[in-house]
Amino acid sequence: MNSYLEANARERLRHLLDRQSFNEFLPPSQRIVSPHLAQLDAPVAFDDGVIIGQGFLHGQRVLAAAQEGGFMGGAVGEVHGAKLVGLLQRAVTEQVVAVILLLETGGVRLHEANAGLIAVSEVMRAVLQTRAAGVPVIVLIGGSNGCFGGMGIVARCANFIVMSEEGRLAMSGPEVIETASGVEEFDARDRALVWRTTGGKHRYLLGDCQAIVADDMDAFRQAASAAIPACPAAGVPLTLAELEAEQAMLAARLQDFGTQTEPMDIWRRIGIEDPHLVPMLEATEFTRLVSNSVARAAAQQGVS
Repeated sequence: MNSYLEANARERLRHLLDRQSFNEFLPPSQRIVSPHLAQLDAPVAFDDGVIIGQGFLHGQRVLAAAQEGGFMGGAVGEVHGAKLVGLLQRAVTEQVVAVILLLETGGVRLHEANAGLIAVSEVMRAVLQTRAAGVPVIVLIGGSNGCFGGMGIVARCANFIVMSEEGRLAMSGPEVIETASGVEEFDARDRALVWRTTGGKHRYLLGDCQAIVADDMDAFRQAASAAIPACPAAGVPLTLAELEAEQAMLAARLQDFGTQTEPMDIWRRIGIEDPHLVPMLEATEFTRLVSNSVARAAAQQGVS
């Protein structure tokens, strides 16, 4: 098995796309670096921690980007964000089959403050514009840093999210929550709790990601390919009705689960029998359990 978790950004792109098909835009040889980090005597990367380019996925042309978690935790700065925005805008102009974003990030690069915040907001807008133009945006999350902060919001703006159990997705990271609200609110040292709360299985059960796969390059590749035809061909414009529907969903979730402090209790309430077994299951077994639970709940509603 080729571990997605253990690979760096370029290795992930090489395995995800068809063999030798990836062509990088703005490679390290062009030395486009952050103008802010040098002023702070901070280390720079010649790709600013994100790789962008084009390639083919099962013969279909796509644009792709991968954040490098090994550089500043994949945090987004001005140049980093501009590269993502440019890629998304190019996708609209050239009408490629899809944009695939391999996200691994703690969010905004604190070194760049407002420049980083603006960059994330521009990426968010570019994702929505790309979707509205009929080009699906597919996000893959399986790196050790997870996907947090503003980029967690960016991920949820995409058409389709694929996660591994090892991947994590949330607005605020565990350490941030603990620092702001205390260990009583969230113990970031409880790694099992962290994964139960932000990991791929929990996100899948809540409907925050559409597919969960094993920590395997081929599994991510197959899931990304399968996601393309699953996305609306006409695009998904951002409308008031959609925003209201999303807000209603979140309000219902808060009402149903707002008092729960243990994810296993939430899993039980949504119909998962023996929720204590969920963390031990492989991805295939887990999705089978979820399907069986949904079918059983539907049958019980039919009887009643």
